[in-house]
Amino acid sequence: MFPCLKKEKYSEKEYNAAVEKMNRAMESRFAAVPFNERLIFVPQCLRNIGKCKATECGSYYICMECGACKVGPLAAKARALGYKGFYILKGGRTVEKLLKELKPKAILGIACYFEGFQGFKEGQKHGVIVQFSPLTKDGCVHTDLDLEETIKVIEKY
Repeated sequence: MFPCLKKEKYSEKEYNAAVEKMNRAMESRFAAVPFNERLIFVPQCLRNIGKCKATECGSYYICMECGACKVGPLAAKARALGYKGFYILKGGRTVEKLLKELKPKAILGIACYFEGFQGFKEGQKHGVIVQFSPLTKDGCVHTDLDLEETIKVIEKY
């Protein structure tokens, strides 16, 4: 589907361009999938670890919408729209596990561009439509995102 996924090593600029291209290519297909067939994956680095009240469930967390960070409004929007699931991931291997277990038709991944690229590869492997919303500040700790833009992606229909 995406020949650009064959290359294993990209520069940061190449990852960004490849992910943006894949996002555009899948946008309408993602929007056509009902909310109840979509999952959202959020990186744990987006949590406010000192204040977060998320419940730990093995390889992921479930947001309690405590208001300590931007994850809560995302979880609340997903819940209100009837998304199949919303998971705060501890690591990338959890993606494959949840895709096999829950069999969604589409996923929205929120991450840095490198992880977004990996998400597209994993989605392609499992025949799942992927949309990606990039972090505005990455680095594996104290990350950030554009909340309004990410909510727009969650609402795509």
